[in-house]
Amino acid sequence: MKGHPPAQEFFPPRATLQGLARAANGCRACPLYRDATQAVFGEGPRGARLMMVGEQPGDQEDRQGRPFVGPAGRLLDEYLERAGLPRDAVWLSNAVKHFKFEERGKRRIHKKPSTTEVQACFPWLEMEMRKIAPEMIVCLGAIAVRAVLGPAARVERDRGKVLASEWAPWVMPTYHPSALLRAPEDSRARMREAFLADLRVAARHYRKIAASGAA
Repeated sequence: MKGHPPAQEFFPPRATLQGLARAANGCRACPLYRDATQAVFGEGPRGARLMMVGEQPGDQEDRQGRPFVGPAGRLLDEYLERAGLPRDAVWLSNAVKHFKFEERGKRRIHKKPSTTEVQACFPWLEMEMRKIAPEMIVCLGAIAVRAVLGPAARVERDRGKVLASEWAPWVMPTYHPSALLRAPEDSRARMREAFLADLRVAARHYRKIAASGAA
């Protein structure tokens, strides 16, 4: 991003996941660090076969320093349980590591990150994907879909499809849980059913690769 050093300048000399998580707090590759409380790096088991990538931290994630702990995270937990996917087996992360928001009274309202902000933050996500080396990635929402699969990918068109990328042999786009929370009443049930169906597809494939690894 113009006027800001590239994210790689803030990488630690020894790029372990723990070191990257600490170093992300010092990142100045885009202006979002100025207002955010902290960077929110990914979280989960080091050997996770499944990685889920969302858009950016929300208000609670920014305050607590952990991904998917706010309302969207609670909804994700509910649907993971219904699909039979254990959250503690998943590496959860976001395409953008700092919370972008606008203030409305005492509330901090999510604001969509720009393309340049997503691009500035991508080296952090890239390092996560390389370090985790997941066999599966579920992309939650448009920002994550385009970050992982490229600018031509679309949620509505590609949702539920199993695609391949350089980051994993099995990649599936779907809705972000926050989209389910904000959805109009006339489309909310349809979107939630589609989201659950997508996670059940992911769960079946997860069990398949887990079984093959244990054999």
